[in-house]
Amino acid sequence: MKNSLEVFRKEKNISQEALGKAVGVSRQTIISLEKGKYNPSLELAFKLSKYFDKRIEEIFFYEE
Repeated sequence: MKNSLEVFRKEKNISQEALGKAVGVSRQTIISLEKGKYNPSLELAFKLSKYFDKRIEEIFFYEE
């Protein structure tokens, strides 16, 4: 699974740490998500979706 998390985060000019605090996870979790080393729980995906005002499918997508 791939994601556009880093793109949306940079558009908002927010740090990984600030995003983590906003959605209730650590900076390390945000780093892992951005690098594609970790797939979010459904709850975290919804929190990120709400935070960025984007559909989950706009943030996370499957690409072979």
